[in-house]
Amino acid sequence: MRTIAVINQKGGVGKTTTTANLAHAFAIKGHSVTGIDMDPQGHLAAHWGCYRRDANGVDQVLLGEKTIPQVAISARERLHLVPAGEGLKEIERGKGDDLLADRLKEALSLVANTQDFTFIDCPPASGLLIDYVLSAADEVIIPVAADYLALRGLSDIIETVRKFEQQFEKTFTYWVVVTRFHTRRKLSWEVRDKLLEYFPDNMLATSIREATVLAECPSFGKTAFEYKGANFGAYDYASLARDLLNGECYRGQE
Repeated sequence: MRTIAVINQKGGVGKTTTTANLAHAFAIKGHSVTGIDMDPQGHLAAHWGCYRRDANGVDQVLLGEKTIPQVAISARERLHLVPAGEGLKEIERGKGDDLLADRLKEALSLVANTQDFTFIDCPPASGLLIDYVLSAADEVIIPVAADYLALRGLSDIIETVRKFEQQFEKTFTYWVVVTRFHTRRKLSWEVRDKLLEYFPDNMLATSIREATVLAECPSFGKTAFEYKGANFGAYDYASLARDLLNGECYRGQE
């Protein structure tokens, strides 16, 4: 099982959009996929149309009260959701506890033989929840919007990942995904090429284009694959899934 954390401390870069659509893309391809909503706001659950205020969730997994199969709900065929749970807000505000980090890792290990992918949607901030996720994840996806302000915070994220590599004595495979890409905007192309300079072996080949469908479909509890037929969002996330599966990176403009 590949356990992939989707993180960015900056909001508005398409983090949950990437988690929701990429996970669904793999499920459509026939893989068994679990999405874990580690954002107390429950945006992943809302995106999939599965949000319930009283749902059991990853909060109870962290506290050792439930297992992942006990709290997971079916979101789509071959796609399961572990909701955040109301208690996740309190855990986020609490003090660090190594047991909580160990529990998430242990809980994931118990379902490793039944799932091909686990995607963990993280809150747009640094803190305890990110600590717990990085203790359990093997890979990291960093969505970066195609603008210069998004570039400014990227070094902080990479620094955080490297800090945890030292703390947990492991090496993450990390991927940069360009989101909100405007094909007619020169700035988007410049930002993507600048990212290529910094991450020549880590930037996935497909850039996610800015598309109205990606902004609209969460309000209907749908992914791009279910909303208004064929669209750029569905095409791009299907392509991104292939990149992630094969480790296909961007090599510059042709």
